[in-house]
Amino acid sequence: MKRICVNCGARSGNDPRYRQMAQRLGRALVRRGCELVYGAGNIGLMGSVADAVLEAGGAAIGVIPTLFRQEITHQGLTERP
Repeated sequence: MKRICVNCGARSGNDPRYRQMAQRLGRALVRRGCELVYGAGNIGLMGSVADAVLEAGGAAIGVIPTLFRQEITHQGLTERP
């Protein structure tokens, strides 16, 4: 199993294509047998990637500084900080 780290925004931006591409990336990772390692957020582009991975049956591993754990940590993560 491979783990791929993805860093992206906590906002989705003004163009819906960014969110769509984040979702496509998440699904592609699962198809290729990769686990997602990312910033653990449930919002913005990082949330979109994680949601797509989890919906496709993949694993999402969140890494987040202690300061932000309570605020935006995705509750569906395979592994949580």
